[in-house]
Amino acid sequence: MTTQALTLVWLRRDLRTFDHTALQTAIRQGRPLAAVFLFDSDILAPLPAHDRRLSFIHQCLSELHRKLAELKIPLYFRHGRADIEIPALAAEIGAKTVICAEDYEPQAIARDTRVAAKLIAADIHFQAVTDQVLLAKSAVMTQQGQPYQVFTPYYKAWLAIANEQYAGWQSRDDWPALHRLQQKLPAALPASPPPPSLSSLGFQTQPLVQAGGETAAQAALGDFLNRLADYPLTRDFPAKRGTSQLSVHLRFGALSIRHLVYLAKQADNEGGALWLKELVWREFFQQLLYHYPDVANNAFRAEYRNLAWQNHPEWLERWQRGQTGYPIIDAAMRALAQTGQMHNRLRMITASFLCKDLLIDWRLGQEWFAAQLLDFDLAANNGNWQWAAGTGCDAQPYFRIFNPITQSYKFDPDGRFIRRHLPEIAHLDHHFIHAPWLGGSNIDRNGYPAPMVDHAVQREKALVLFTDAKLA
Repeated sequence: MTTQALTLVWLRRDLRTFDHTALQTAIRQGRPLAAVFLFDSDILAPLPAHDRRLSFIHQCLSELHRKLAELKIPLYFRHGRADIEIPALAAEIGAKTVICAEDYEPQAIARDTRVAAKLIAADIHFQAVTDQVLLAKSAVMTQQGQPYQVFTPYYKAWLAIANEQYAGWQSRDDWPALHRLQQKLPAALPASPPPPSLSSLGFQTQPLVQAGGETAAQAALGDFLNRLADYPLTRDFPAKRGTSQLSVHLRFGALSIRHLVYLAKQADNEGGALWLKELVWREFFQQLLYHYPDVANNAFRAEYRNLAWQNHPEWLERWQRGQTGYPIIDAAMRALAQTGQMHNRLRMITASFLCKDLLIDWRLGQEWFAAQLLDFDLAANNGNWQWAAGTGCDAQPYFRIFNPITQSYKFDPDGRFIRRHLPEIAHLDHHFIHAPWLGGSNIDRNGYPAPMVDHAVQREKALVLFTDAKLA
């Protein structure tokens, strides 16, 4: 297509222009640029046509295509296998280097290894840069050179390394990559067409409760910064707008993790410190998956890899449909199905209920969330499910069993969230909406089911399940 040497930037989980490591790295090489986004058939093939994540990604790509066009950087779209399409495009346009951001998921690492081998065989350089985390791979290790397996010491080490690495950077202007792309290199390729329609890829456009794209992400970030001071007081209450609402934007890279860490540290208040810890939890799970890829499908703690889960299919289905008889659980699960979103506190409660009350394997819950969540991220989803199930890296994991009734009273005291998603019992007052069965026959539940299990009984069974596994 051209006789001039090019750099090709392969976009994946970095759908933005602001503070974009791969693009900045490519610009410094001084060659004309092109970018590509691959609709990876290996990823898309198992997904249902109504998967809402494709609608979000499509919105991100439509905006990114326009932004890069203004910088004379064509963004090409391909559909197929990565190890076929990326080397083919690189050869077609005369790219001498392909640059992308690292991905730490096992399947992604295997994919990138295959692509790199094909590129190297074609005498094309492959370069992966750090972008989706601040401190990648083995940047944070114990004094013995081993990965951290407990969050608190990891967090302290992470802070020390991050503070040293970014010491003296007092403003955004001090960050080498924290500025918008400004260097307009000479264009060597014609403009590219916009992203293909979802229907041509076999998907249906879905309504979204959060719009995709860098503009929407920056607006959501600005909104959260206005609420950051109240974050410690509101973050656990699902009826309130208390969480950051940024996870999906961070998942697909419409926001930069470096920028968010910078803002959290600049806040210099309790809200900023708490938000920073949540961002580091994300990095903790990323490095855990990188060093221990087996955790994607197996318990981190060896003694819990053969737990005698009961796995009643009907119970799993009732949990998925929001028909357990526990209002806070059912409201959360129905909200997930309707919107693709779930509040962090509710993720913990519903996960604990599946594993500790219904005695169902955490991997079945992990699989359901993976299919439903708009912000699904393998590392975070796996890490949080294993934390809730008691199979992950935690000092006393199996003792943590959330009581769905007390959690409901504490974090949705007026029943506002429950009423929003359970119209059958929306008429109940705040005394009975958390546990309608306590009102006896005088309560009209409009067909809403009675509790499918007794929490106190199931709690004891869960403790026996884990104790027997430890003694085995």
